[in-house]
This record gives sequence, C-alpha cells and structure tokens, in this order.
Amino acid sequence: MTTADQLAIINRILHAPAEAYTIAQAGLVVDWVKSRRLLVLARCSSEEALFVFVSQAFPVLQQSDLTLEKALPINSSFRFEIDSDGRSGPDAVYITVSANKQKLLFEMLPGYHTQNFVSEMYRLTDNLSRKGETPSNFSWLDKYKPISTQERAASEETKTMIGAANRTEDGIPRMEIATGMAAPIVGRDRESVANYQMSTKEDEFTDLHQFTFFVGTWNVNGQSPGDSSLRAWLAADMDAPDIYIVGFQELDLSKEAFVFPESLKEDEWMKAVQEGLHPQAKYTLVRHIRLVGMLLIIYCRNELIDQISNLSVDTVGTGIMGKLGNKGGVATRLRFHASDICFVNSHLAAHVEEFERRNQDYGDICSRMNFTIFERTDNESVPFGALKIKDHDNIFWLGDLNYRLAGLDTYEVKEYLKENNLSELQKNDQFYQQRHQRKVFVGFNEGEITFLPTYKYDPGTNTWDSSEKARPPAWTDRVLWRGDNIKLSAYRSHMELMVSDHKPVSALFNVGIKVIDKVKRQKIREEIMKKLDMLENDFLPQVMVDSTEIIFGTVQFLEASTKTLAIANTGQVPVQFEFIHKPGEENYCKPWLTAEPSSGFIMPGEKCEVTLTIDVDKRTAHRLNAGKDKLYDILVLHLLGGKDIFITVSGNYEKSCFGCSLDSLVRLKVPIAELTPGEVLSLENGDFNKLPESYLVQESNTYDVPKEIWYLCDMMQSLGLGQENLFLQPGDRQEILVLRNWLDTGLPKERPAVSIHSVAEALLTFLESLREPVIPYSMLNRCIECSGNYLQCKQIVSQLPPNHKHLFDYLIAFLREVFSRSYSNGIDPKILATLFCTLFLRDPPDSAYRTKTSQHIVERKKTNFVYHFITNPSEE
Repeated sequence: MTTADQLAIINRILHAPAEAYTIAQAGLVVDWVKSRRLLVLARCSSEEALFVFVSQAFPVLQQSDLTLEKALPINSSFRFEIDSDGRSGPDAVYITVSANKQKLLFEMLPGYHTQNFVSEMYRLTDNLSRKGETPSNFSWLDKYKPISTQERAASEETKTMIGAANRTEDGIPRMEIATGMAAPIVGRDRESVANYQMSTKEDEFTDLHQFTFFVGTWNVNGQSPGDSSLRAWLAADMDAPDIYIVGFQELDLSKEAFVFPESLKEDEWMKAVQEGLHPQAKYTLVRHIRLVGMLLIIYCRNELIDQISNLSVDTVGTGIMGKLGNKGGVATRLRFHASDICFVNSHLAAHVEEFERRNQDYGDICSRMNFTIFERTDNESVPFGALKIKDHDNIFWLGDLNYRLAGLDTYEVKEYLKENNLSELQKNDQFYQQRHQRKVFVGFNEGEITFLPTYKYDPGTNTWDSSEKARPPAWTDRVLWRGDNIKLSAYRSHMELMVSDHKPVSALFNVGIKVIDKVKRQKIREEIMKKLDMLENDFLPQVMVDSTEIIFGTVQFLEASTKTLAIANTGQVPVQFEFIHKPGEENYCKPWLTAEPSSGFIMPGEKCEVTLTIDVDKRTAHRLNAGKDKLYDILVLHLLGGKDIFITVSGNYEKSCFGCSLDSLVRLKVPIAELTPGEVLSLENGDFNKLPESYLVQESNTYDVPKEIWYLCDMMQSLGLGQENLFLQPGDRQEILVLRNWLDTGLPKERPAVSIHSVAEALLTFLESLREPVIPYSMLNRCIECSGNYLQCKQIVSQLPPNHKHLFDYLIAFLREVFSRSYSNGIDPKILATLFCTLFLRDPPDSAYRTKTSQHIVERKKTNFVYHFITNPSEE
C-alpha cells in the first residue's frame, strides 16, 4: 500500500474541498504506554490542520481502519517543536504538539516520512510566525467529530470488562501490546526508566518562577576599558537583573593572544564588568571562559548561586584546522533550578561577501560544541554523556555575528538612516535573509531592532566610519534566544560607550524557570519505583540486527565512508543498547571507526539505524600504511539486561603518501599509487630490496625532502606567498582531496587548479600525518628543555638524522620566505611558530597525560623553539 493509496483512503473520510497531503506514523506517549497513531496534515483553502487518527492497521488498508481522535487547527496558538530531552534515545524523534491547551508527545522513527512530516510542520509554523495574526475561524473542522470523552470512557470500560485478564495490575494493555497497537514504557535500567517517567510528570512537581536575565554583547576592537564605567550598559535598567550574561569579541587583538592563555585585557575587562554591575544587588561570578578575543562572563545574585549546578564550558575555533580561535564561539551551559540553559558567545567570519562562511561557522559551532566535563554537579540531574547546544530548555546566543547589509553602498545606507527608515534597511540584512531561508539559527527568535546599526563608528565618537574604506553601517551585533517561557522586555544599543568601533548591545529577558517542589518530587518518584517493581520482570530485551558483518570496500585517506546497521527491537519493552569495549581495550572500537549513536533506547516494534563511519586521518594513517593495523574490528553490542551481539567491520584501505615515513618518502621516485599494497608495506618497513629499482632513487642520492612536500611548497610559491591570511584561512575540503589524489597518483600531469589556502592546509595535514614528525620523538624533550637558548636549539638540530635535518632546514627556509612577505600576507612569526611547532615537535601517541597548565607551558616552549629559527637569519 503506497502513500498515495493511503492518502486516497483518508481523503474519502474528509469532506471536499479539504485534502490530506502528508502522513506519518507515530507513537502517542501517555503515562506508561505508547500507542500507535497516524498523523495527517490536511488543507482547506488557505487553512491547514493536523488530524490524529487511531488506526487498526499500518499501513492503512481501508476506511474502517481509521478512527479520528483529534483535529487540531494550525493557527497562532499552535506550537510544534522537536523535543531534545533525549527521552528514549537518539534512535527516536520526539515531537511535541501544543494546541487548544493540549500538549501531545509523539515518538517517530527517523526516516523519509518523518523527515517530510517534520519539514512540513516547520514550514507551516514558520509561515505562521511570518504572517502573524490572520483572521481564521476553521469552521470546516466542525464537520469532523473526534472520539468524545464519553465514548472513549465507555470504550475503555468495555475493554476493561472484556480483557481484564489481559492487563497487569498497572493497567498495561497486554492485548494491544501483543498486536503491536501499544507498547509499555519500561526497561531493564531502573534509573533510566524512572528518569523518563519523572520527565513526563515534571509539571506535577515543578512551578514556573520568573527571573530577569541581562544579555549583553560588545566587540571592543582590542581596546581597554580605561576609566570609563560600564554601568550605562550593564545597569541601564531601574531594577537589578538576577543573572548577567556578558560577551566580548576582539577582546585582545595582540599576537600573544593567539599563542598564550593569559591576557591583560581579559583582566581589565573582567574588572570593568564587575564594577559595572547593578549597584542594587550583590553578585557572584559563576564562570567565565575565553578563546583568544572571545570572552563570556556569567554572574548571578549571591542568593541564587546555590541553585546553579551541572556547569560546563567549551570553546570552538573555526580558524584553519581548528587551531586558531580568532573566530568561533565560547559557551557555558548550566542548570538553574530545574531548567537547563545554554549561553553561546560567537564571533563569525568577517567581510560582506563571506555570508556563507558565517553560515558554516554557525554550523561548525553547533556541531563541534560539546559539554562533557561538569562542575558543581547535582547527582539527581547530572547529564549522562556529552551535551550539544540544542540539548537545552533555553538557549541564548549573542555576539558579533558579522552579517552585513547586502546590495547597498555606504551612501545609500546613510540616506536610509537619515530618514530613520530602519525597516527598509533590514530587508537587506544578510542575517534576516539567511534566517528567512532557514540556513542558520532555525528556531531562534530575535527582538525587533529599533536602534541604529552598531558598526562601524570612528572610535571615541558616534560618527560613522570616516576612514578610507568607509564601511557601510550594519547590525553585526545581535542577541537571540530559543525556548519557552522567555519574554523580551528590552533590546537596545548603548551609544554612550565609544571606545570601540562597535556599540554594545543588550537585551533584557523575563525567563520562566522551573523550580522543584522537593516533597512532591519524592512522592512521585516513590510511586514510579513501585510500578517498576511490578512491571520490569514481565519483560526482557530482545533485538535483531540486519547484519553481523559490515564490509566497507575501499576507504581513502581523509574521506569518511559510512554504512548503516539496523537494530530492531523484537521484544515487548524498550531496549537500552551500548557498544562496549573488549577486554584489555580502552575504547569500544579502533580509532578509525565510530558508531553513532553508540548507545540509546529502542522502543518495542521500532528500530535504530546506527551509522558506522570509517575515517582514516592523520592520527591513524601511518599504522595502516606500515601494516601495524588493518581495517578490521569487532564491535560488541551490549543489551542492558540481555545478551551481547558481535559485529565484524572490515574494509580495504587505499594506501596514501599521507601517513608514510620520511625515510620511505625520500627514496620513492614514483607516485605511491603505482605500488601494490605489499610493496607499500615493504617500503614502510625499510625492505627496499623487495621493490623494483625503477621505483627508487639510489640510497647515495636520495631526495633532500619528499617530493610531495616540495610539490606543495613550490605550488604555494607559484600562487604567491604574499596572499592575505596565508595559513590563517581554511582551505576547501574538496580541493584538499584533489591534492591528495594528485600526490598519490601523479595525475593529472598538470597541477590542479586550487586555492593557495587549500595547498597550505594540505601541507599542514601532510606534515601532521608523517609517521614520525620532523623532530623525532626521541629528541622531543631535549628540544623543549633548551627552547630558551637559540644556540642550544641549533646544536640539537645539527644532531638530527640526515633526512629529518634536511626537511627541517627546508621547511624553516620556506617559513622564512613566508615571513619575508608579511608586509602583504599579514602573517606574524609567532602565529607561524604556533602553527608549525606542533607539527615539528609532535607529542608521541602514548605520551603521558599533562594538566592544562603544564600543557600550556610545553606548547609555549615548542613555539619558542620554532620561533628562534623563523626569526633568525640563515647562516648559510
């Protein structure tokens, strides 16, 4: 039965001109039971509605299979959201629908129909938010009579009389479970199931209390606060806020900020913020976190500090290879009373034309920001595993997002501003356009902008940029939020503060926070545990997998390959699964393999699709090239309370010059693709006599450096080492793969047409993937110890093995050449040293754990070692 056939059956139930156009199966979650439902979207003229049907069969075979349960108008009171509480595990999609004072929770299996349904719901609710209030009466829904309360009660009474023997004392309908119409929400992990049940009853033991949040952002352009007070910004309101969230960008523009964790500017602005807080309350610093020029500070009233728990921070740099945090984001997450909140401060890519790069930066921050280490933990609510930004009740995002006004020159923008025609200007706001196209910040809200653009001013004035560039004004600095029970009471800029070329922005929120009644919570938990005692012994976990042997085929360096493993729950209860490590091993899989999700819940009758990914990168390629590892692993799929299932994973790695040893590369005359896998192993193991002579250069006449490194450096020189942002701007991933193929195969004969930034990143990746770094591991500690003395550093370099010394000298000469063009490429020797020190002086894979402080000291010494050679002239 196709989707079109099922829609035809539903349309025979509806009355023209109403028409159903999208359907999806779902499970309605109520108390301890999940019951199967059919969700239908239908339209009549310009109005649309959500129909919820009880169905006797899936797929629907005939009209008599369907009984209408609810018909919900999609109007201004309708709410739809993806529930991110993780109630059943990453295999299930939970959606919450609210309408007419009803709130329904549905569980849906990921797949085409679910994706299509969710996309349509987002489209409808997005249209509603854009159009606002429109006259609608939905009189066409009067024709549809859902199951009445009396009918449902009578039906339930009849079922109870007829099938009492088929029910547990708790009222779980065994007959419906047996036929697949319902499933009990119970599992073998008592704590997880109890927490799930508690989450469904949270409203019974929490109350909403209102708190005021001040959210402020300011790009300070590397300036110091001086003697000026920040109270015009931080204490602009009559009443003192409960919580401060303050973010800075470009806090410190010095070169040292890229290299060292300490910053005098940080101390200056921290002090200025503390002194600028509202005088009518006393505040405690909750946490602060900085990455280069981005600083996020959280303060709360003294009397509220004990209500903050499960605190975690993380940073994401979106500079080249993630090594430089000149752009990116810093974030703090915490639990305030019973609400989980995330605060993100970001600084996205600059320049008018780089809006797609800004979109990518936003995506990178969302995907890479992970909260894994928690402070001030609360045992009853501490998160299990890593949290993402999206996994929070409320999210506040602030920062210099850098979106500009497109299609208007400076004169046109200023003319609109003279007329105070902000609404017309905002139509050209890139941020509005990208959000409208659902490319960034989907689901976030922003207040109405009634203030002048916050960028760009002559520092110390309220005058627009009068420099030669005369940049057009723009609203680069924004505050957004996402979540329920948040009301914006003020959104403004602060023209009084003039030390920067940006103006600070602030938003004041009234936020409804869930506060727990501990007595009620304990009583409800005790009731849940009693129910578990009665139910959990009736059900055991059972699953089937679609295959116990996953074969990937050919896998290439830096090119991830994925396969899907389906795990189906064939039992009567939810199953909690997890891939566990084998005896004597630290992780559940080898480092080139990942399983996502690696753990989760599967509801009865449902399945979870686990994505297995093989990704050979700079950390793992050298062991595969040398034959010390192969693409073969056994995963142990563990069912909590059940048996283990063994899954074999295998593939064929296509050897690459990336990950080879230096000693091999200087002997190899031909591209590595011309060698058989066995010949590559001989090459890496030093068995050169097993290779054809035509493949090798004579031992007495080896290359000074690997030809691949020479090709990359020569290509960069041809493209121009004076290119701006050299080694600072990331390359294009597809171009890097083109370079990999060219180096491995020698084809095409002519050089690929790629950007210099892609060549630069390929060079960094190549050096980082060498089996042993430029400075051998055995000499690492000596280099670190003598890093403060250039003469001792030179002495150690003179003692390097010949191949390593030749490469070191060559690369240093190349870096000196790059530095000599700093007048045009803008590169700083400290930045170069910071980037290349971890490539020259790489820590061994099995190096001992260092504390954060000691690691900073070691990295600083590595930087100094390389810095000596870049900045001192060659003696040759």
